[in-house]
Amino acid sequence: MRIRLVVATVIGIIVATAAAAEDSGRQYFAPPAGAGASLPFSEAVMVGDTLYVAGHIGLDPKTQKAAADIDAEAHAVMDAVKHTVESTGLKMDDLVSVTVYCTDLGLYDAFNAVYRTYFQGHYPTRAFIGVSSLVRGAHFEVAGIAARPAQRK
Repeated sequence: MRIRLVVATVIGIIVATAAAAEDSGRQYFAPPAGAGASLPFSEAVMVGDTLYVAGHIGLDPKTQKAAADIDAEAHAVMDAVKHTVESTGLKMDDLVSVTVYCTDLGLYDAFNAVYRTYFQGHYPTRAFIGVSSLVRGAHFEVAGIAARPAQRK
């Protein structure tokens, strides 16, 4: 009798967990075809009115390596973030937090010169973190969190 009760309880927990995951209100955004679509992560996930943006790097579309020019790479990574944010119906000014990973902290000012052009209003909070290396030779990786403003719900 106890074994049946335990099995029924475990099955109930599994079914409830699966139902909760399906009804979680999450919307997953996959990378565009040919841009890492086979990689094991989502480009962004919307949970309620909050968008979690995966780390993006600025790749040259032809070589799939970081752009040779730092300004071009900074524009490419910010364009990638902008594309993701806007494809979900939000705007860059809806970003509330951004994390930038950089392989050379000496590029701080060069990155900022490009970064500031992507925002019209207030800037999101931000961390600029030095790292030893990034995938595909990138100098920058940018991730963020955006929130849909109340007036646009």
